[in-house]
Amino acid sequence: MESLVAANNLIPPYTIYVGQQLSVPPGVDVVRVRPGDTVYKIAQTFGVPQSVIIEANGLLPPYILHVDQLLKVPPGIPYYVVRPGDTLIQIARRFNVTTNGVCNLELIRMLNQLPSTIILPGMQLLIPYAPPGGQGLIAYTANVNGEYDIWLYNLDDGEDVQLTTALGESFSIPFWSPDSNMIAFVGKNQILYVLQLSDRTIIRIDQFSEGLGVYLNWSPDSQKLVYAKQNDITLYHINTHQVQKINQAGATDVQWFPSGTQLLFQASDASEISQLYRIQSNGTNKQQITQNSGGRYNDVRLSPDGTHILYTSPGASISIIYILEISTGSVFEVKGGPLAKNYFPLWSPDSSTIAYSATAFEDVGYFSQIRTTGRRGENDVTKAISNCFATPVTWSPDGREIAYLSDCDNGMASEIWMLDLFHPVPIRLLERTLVTSLQWSPIPVTPTKETYTSEVYHVQFQYPSHWERLTDERYEGPDGFFQISAISGDEPLSEICYNEAFHQLLPYGSEPRVSHTQIQQQEACFIFPSEDQPPEMRGQAALIVRYPEPIEIEGTTYNFFILWVDQDHLNEISSTLIFL
Repeated sequence: MESLVAANNLIPPYTIYVGQQLSVPPGVDVVRVRPGDTVYKIAQTFGVPQSVIIEANGLLPPYILHVDQLLKVPPGIPYYVVRPGDTLIQIARRFNVTTNGVCNLELIRMLNQLPSTIILPGMQLLIPYAPPGGQGLIAYTANVNGEYDIWLYNLDDGEDVQLTTALGESFSIPFWSPDSNMIAFVGKNQILYVLQLSDRTIIRIDQFSEGLGVYLNWSPDSQKLVYAKQNDITLYHINTHQVQKINQAGATDVQWFPSGTQLLFQASDASEISQLYRIQSNGTNKQQITQNSGGRYNDVRLSPDGTHILYTSPGASISIIYILEISTGSVFEVKGGPLAKNYFPLWSPDSSTIAYSATAFEDVGYFSQIRTTGRRGENDVTKAISNCFATPVTWSPDGREIAYLSDCDNGMASEIWMLDLFHPVPIRLLERTLVTSLQWSPIPVTPTKETYTSEVYHVQFQYPSHWERLTDERYEGPDGFFQISAISGDEPLSEICYNEAFHQLLPYGSEPRVSHTQIQQQEACFIFPSEDQPPEMRGQAALIVRYPEPIEIEGTTYNFFILWVDQDHLNEISSTLIFL
C-alpha cells in the first residue's frame, strides 16, 4: 500500500473514488491458472482486454488453459484520460514525472506529441518515466550490438554514454574509486582496467587467470587498488604504478578498513576452515576476526564505518545473510526472503542499512524481492519486486535510493530500475539488450543544468547550473548569459524579427542573420550576430517566439517572447523551452 500511495501522491486519509485512474507500481505480473479459469475470466478479473493476454502469452485458438499454467497479465489501460480541471503540471506532479524535484512537462509533451502544454478533457496521455535528477552516476555493464562494455547513466538528464569499446565481459563489474573519478573493472581476456572519467583514458593494470568472481577494492584516498591474485594480496598504486604484494595463500574478498592502513580478507586457517582476518597494509600484525567452524563465507563486505562485516553462507541453493559486529563478536541473522535465497547484500553509505535481493515465487517463473534490513537484522522489509532470479543492488550516495536490475524474461536482465525509499515509486531508468551489473558513484555529481521558470513570462527552460542570478530575468556565468522579455507588437513575426535584428544601435553587428523556425509548433526566428558585433555584447544572439496565447503583464498584452542568449548556448537553451 505504501508504494501505491506514493505512486499516486495520495494524501491522508488516502480517499479514492469510483472511476479514478491509479498508477500501479510494477511488480509480479504472472498468475497461475486455477480450475475453472478461462481467458475471459482472467481478463475480467484484471480489467484488461482478452486480446492482450492472448498476445502476451502466444495463445492459439481455441485458447484452452491448463491448471497450473503460468500466464503473463500485461498492464491494462496504458494511458491517463484527462479530466476537467487537469493541467499538465498537475498530472506530472501526481504521476511523479519530475526531475530534480521539478515537474518535467516536456517529457509528457514530447511523448504525446502535444503542440503546447494545453490539454483538454478526454485526451489520452501516455505517462513517461522521468530521469529522477542529479544524484550521481550509475556505471553498468551491458551487451549492445554483441559486445559487453561499461556504460554510464546520468540521473540528472537521462544521458547514457558508452565508456569502453569491446573491452567488457559478462562478468565485468564497475568498481568506483571513492572520489568518483575512476572506474576499475576486469574485462576482455581477464585484464584489469582502470578508466579515468575526466579524459576517458584507460590503462591496463594486471591480468587474471579467471575474471569471474574477482573483487576489487579502492583505498579511501582513491590512490590504491587492492585485490587477491594467486597466493598474494596485491596493492597497486594508480599514480606511481608501484606494486606491493603480501603473501597470503588462498586470500579472497580483500578490502580496506576506513583508516586506510588495515585490510580485511578471508583465508583458510591451519585446519583449512575459512576465517576472516585483518592485517596492516604493510603485511604485519595479522589478526583472526572470526571463529568459523562451517563453510566458506560468500559476499564478504565490510561496512563503510569499519564496525560490521556482512556475509552470506553457505551457498547458492541456500543463502543466509549474517552480520558480524567486530567489537563484540556478536553475529546477527537476517530473516531474509521466503526461499532462503538471499543475494548481493550491500551496505548503505552510512552503514545503517543493508539492501539485498531475495529470490521468491520460484514456482511462478522466478521473482526477487528487493529488501532492506538494519545492521542487526531488524526491520527486514520488502521495498520492490524484480522479475529476476537474483539482481545486484546499489545505493545512491545519500543512501536514499536503491537501483536494481529487472526484466529477466529471457534469463538475463535488460532494465535498470530505481526506488526512493522515502517515496517508494519504482522508476525505470533505462532499457538495454543485456545488463549484468551496476554500481552507483560514491559521490553525488553536481547537476550540469538548472531549470528556470517564469510565471510572469509563462516560460520554462534549462540553463547551465553555474550561472548566477543577476535579476529575475537575467542570469550570467563566465561562459555565457541569458535574459528574457516579451514584445507587445501586432506586426507579423517576420517584421518583429527584422526590427530586432537591425535595431539602430546594431546590437548584433551590421549584418545579422535571421533564420525562421518553429518552437513548440509556434512560429519563431533565431537572430545570429555578424562578425563585427561589438565585443561588449558577448556574442549575444536571440530567439523570438509567438506565444500560443497572448499573455498579459501589468495590463499590457504581449504576443511574442524574446530570449537573448550568447550564441554558444542559443541552441542548447532554446531546445528546452516550453510555454506554461
